[in-house]
Amino acid sequence: MQFTPAQTRTAAWLLIAALLVLTLWLLGPVLTPFVVAAVLAYALTPMVNWLDRRLGGRVPRVLAVLVVELLFIIAALGVLLMVVPIVAKELPLLREQVPKLADSLSANLTPWLKQLGFNVSLELSSLKALALKYLNANYEDALASLLTSVRLGGSVALAVIGNAVLIPVALFYFLMDWENLVNKVMNLVPPRARPSVDSFTTEADALLGQYLRGQLLVMAIMAAVYSTGLALFGLDLALPIGVFTGLAMFVPYLGFGIGLMLALIAGLLQFASLKALIMVAVVYGLGQLLESLYLTPRMVGERIGLHPLAVIFALLAFGQLFGFVGILVALPASAVLLVAMRRAKAGYVSSKLYTG
Repeated sequence: MQFTPAQTRTAAWLLIAALLVLTLWLLGPVLTPFVVAAVLAYALTPMVNWLDRRLGGRVPRVLAVLVVELLFIIAALGVLLMVVPIVAKELPLLREQVPKLADSLSANLTPWLKQLGFNVSLELSSLKALALKYLNANYEDALASLLTSVRLGGSVALAVIGNAVLIPVALFYFLMDWENLVNKVMNLVPPRARPSVDSFTTEADALLGQYLRGQLLVMAIMAAVYSTGLALFGLDLALPIGVFTGLAMFVPYLGFGIGLMLALIAGLLQFASLKALIMVAVVYGLGQLLESLYLTPRMVGERIGLHPLAVIFALLAFGQLFGFVGILVALPASAVLLVAMRRAKAGYVSSKLYTG
């Protein structure tokens, strides 16, 4: 059986794509900082170009790159540092409230369980003693334990520190040379294929821009939703916890999980009753339903043309294949794949295989 030139080219591109996916899978841990830096460079390059144009070429481009990267780092650190005042306020209270919290939890849960037909006696004394043992430990013991953990998990600590240093460095070089890198890649495309490739990249770029705008809108709405919901329950730290949860949702699941734990701890310390559990269940349960079943599918999925089920599948599939990086790039990569599928479908419909 002989293949036509078009079929041969298609098979070659499919083989290249398969090899690329295999490489990403095998070298995932090594490529993680570079993939993250490349995604950030793609998102921040328009801002660098705008600032460079505003400066009118009077100063080197490196200045625009440094300003944009510095602003991004400050914003990212600002989101992370929102957790610091929460932890600083709650840890001293946690040591004082653990005994009261355990007694209150036992007193409230036991009658409620009996009403439901469960004769369960909650013995929280051992758990309370264990918690107090660790909370009352002096800081020297805590520091020694931390250092021991760092030594035992030195490779993990080294990887985290290495990524924290490498990502900003890689981002700087990507921002400096992004357009040159894109042009070099495009020069590898055969001249006869460049018009179709240019059209493909233009369409994919438009979809990715819509994705970023939609994701930022979802983050802003959910920050307002979580802050308002926690405030209605009377939580003192409603604003910082709600805003952090909303903004940290840029990383699916991880930001939501951290925000939920912060809200639960703050609620238990402030209310010392089942009200904290009810607050977290209502606010974060309804918030997750709103975000995952309506906002993300409508404001992100519809903007890039993905069905809500496709959005959920993309997050799960990319997360399974590539871990954290997969979750981070799931929807943008799906947008690019969607453009490719649309063009493949159009080519098939217009071919002799479809018309007979």
